[in-house]
Amino acid sequence: MKDLETPRLNFREWRESDFEAVAQFFSDPIAVQYLGGQKSSEETWRLIAAYIGHYQLRGYSYMAIEEKHTHHLIGSIGLWNSTPWPELELGYWLFTAFRGKGYAHEAAKAAQDFAFTQLQRKTLVSYIDDENIASARLAKSLGGAPEEEIQLLDFGPHQVYRYFNTTK
Repeated sequence: MKDLETPRLNFREWRESDFEAVAQFFSDPIAVQYLGGQKSSEETWRLIAAYIGHYQLRGYSYMAIEEKHTHHLIGSIGLWNSTPWPELELGYWLFTAFRGKGYAHEAAKAAQDFAFTQLQRKTLVSYIDDENIASARLAKSLGGAPEEEIQLLDFGPHQVYRYFNTTK
């Protein structure tokens, strides 16, 4: 998954040098209101470490996403399925300055295609807070349809948006 790319974006592994930008992002309560809220520096460090560990265990994860032409880190998009997680999820978050440019759709589509072609998944979900209109809009643009509301571990109620593999 680390070698995925789109016309404007590269998926890559996380680097220690990403920490400062991610920590700054997770310190903004508005920017991360649908990502479990603010995180301390230590919590942010552990989050990045979890992304790296998930990749080592599963071969996919929430990956660092960078612009090809500038090599700037713009956020994270990828797949998650830890042991307690209900099922394979397509997740995404971008730094505020990079929202509204079509990057989330572009990278999420590549991650979705990876799940369907490389992992041979028939379905995939995104768990979205009911108030997160932008994420719901993105899920719908990727072919997701709201299915049900669940209690997502300790993250509270979330709408399940399901995507179906239509390539077969």
